[in-house]
Amino acid sequence: MFDWMVWTTPVAVFFTCIGLMLVGMTVWEIKSPTVMRKGWLPIETTRGDRLFIGLLAAAYVNLMFIGIAGQLQQWMGLEAEPSIWVSFVLSMGVLALIMRKG
Repeated sequence: MFDWMVWTTPVAVFFTCIGLMLVGMTVWEIKSPTVMRKGWLPIETTRGDRLFIGLLAAAYVNLMFIGIAGQLQQWMGLEAEPSIWVSFVLSMGVLALIMRKG
């Protein structure tokens, strides 16, 4: 059924983290309803808004990394393309930054 998709460990970890974040945000929202706030994003947002924007940004960071991995290998003189774990860490950092400061 899922033969068309390459379920590597980083992909599985990424989607597991998204699922855990959604469950965590649901519990957090039930325990403590959110309020609108203005951070450095140009709009007032709730926690859910920031999570959605952060997940989109994380996906774009991963896609950009995959797109430039070959160039990074050439520029840095690496034997192989950089690990996808690098983009995972970068994307989770972007997500954390948006959740905290956005």
